[in-house]
Amino acid sequence: MATTTDAATNALGYEQARDELIEVVRRLEAGGTTLEESLALWERGEELSKVCRRWLEGARARLDAALASEESEEAAEAVAGAAGGGSEGSEEQA
Repeated sequence: MATTTDAATNALGYEQARDELIEVVRRLEAGGTTLEESLALWERGEELSKVCRRWLEGARARLDAALASEESEEAAEAVAGAAGGGSEGSEEQA
């Protein structure tokens, strides 16, 4: 069951999640926290990492779709050009 915190975390933009993750890592590396605080930071870092991963996977999917669309258009243009190229040549000779 998703909590309000989970929903808020999932609503974060990529840059927000990344910046908070950087801060979490900085605090963990600096030390000086209790075991309980360290575990809470680690758990938050895991949540933020998942948010960043989802954003990056979504961006990759959009790029792949755009590239596939572009390749399809280029292939269609090449086929149309090849089909049209033969008729243009015969019109020029006439």
